[in-house]
Amino acid sequence: MQSNNSLNLLYFQFTLFADFGPLRYLFFSLCLLLYMTIVSANVAIILTVCLEKSLHQPMYIFISCLSFNSLYGSAGFFPRFLMDILSDTHLISRPSCFIQIYVIYTYVLCELTLLSIMAYDRFVAICQPLHYHSKITFKMVSHLVIFAVLYPVFAIGFLVYLTVRLPLCGNKLNRLFCSNLPVVQLSCVDTTLNNIVGQYLLVTTIFIPLFFVLYTYLRILLVCRRSSTEFRGKAFQTCLPHIITFITYSLSVFCELSLTRSEADKMNPIITVVLSLQYLMIPPINIPLVYGLNLPQIKGVVVKFLKKVPAKKKLNLKMHI
Repeated sequence: MQSNNSLNLLYFQFTLFADFGPLRYLFFSLCLLLYMTIVSANVAIILTVCLEKSLHQPMYIFISCLSFNSLYGSAGFFPRFLMDILSDTHLISRPSCFIQIYVIYTYVLCELTLLSIMAYDRFVAICQPLHYHSKITFKMVSHLVIFAVLYPVFAIGFLVYLTVRLPLCGNKLNRLFCSNLPVVQLSCVDTTLNNIVGQYLLVTTIFIPLFFVLYTYLRILLVCRRSSTEFRGKAFQTCLPHIITFITYSLSVFCELSLTRSEADKMNPIITVVLSLQYLMIPPINIPLVYGLNLPQIKGVVVKFLKKVPAKKKLNLKMHI
């Protein structure tokens, strides 16, 4: 009995994992391939923006920040998840669990703050083009990115602190990874303060950015209605990747919020798995695909770089011969 109590104090157990036998190796390979694709695609976006001087502009800096955030969030989820696919115990230590909560939640909030900043950038570029270079300066970009990072860092830090201090009466999480609310629900004491802070973060980091982005695009739509067809085409081209990314991410976060607010243990396990994983798997690969394929500036630089690589190989081969 004492060993079970000490186990409860030191570890959490993920109960959503099922025993798939040899199929676990197939799932492991597919998830590893997805993780490697996410890493390589986002690194390619970051290097493209950093190395190409013509892309040293606010919009592309924000895109590279999104890619960096995708790498950060994926690193907080995939390595541990890949280990659990092959494991038979699915135990995670309490410190590791709280670190994972912190990383995943800061990733989620940073994504939303960055997407809101990008909406403001597009709003100024389309609705106030004559003032764009005076408003969106390098100093302003730096301040916006710092705010987009620091607010989630401190807000989630306080949220996790409130959760860490709670005495818990159990250690079973009906999840595939650590999430804040399921841990709070294991508490032996009143969690009103945790719930108030959680609701505050929900409003300030999800609903306010959502309404802000909708407002900016409403203003953009009104401007485009009064503009020429050519202007509308250019505005649509620059806004479409952001719209796709924001809608995809908003739907993903909404699914996760719906899961955390419902009784997940009474739901179909397959639905629970899909809802809990998609916001950690789809957005990180969606960003390089959407921006890499839809923005000709990034696509052109990547294609040019890929053409140079075979040419250099041929040159080195000739010199060797």
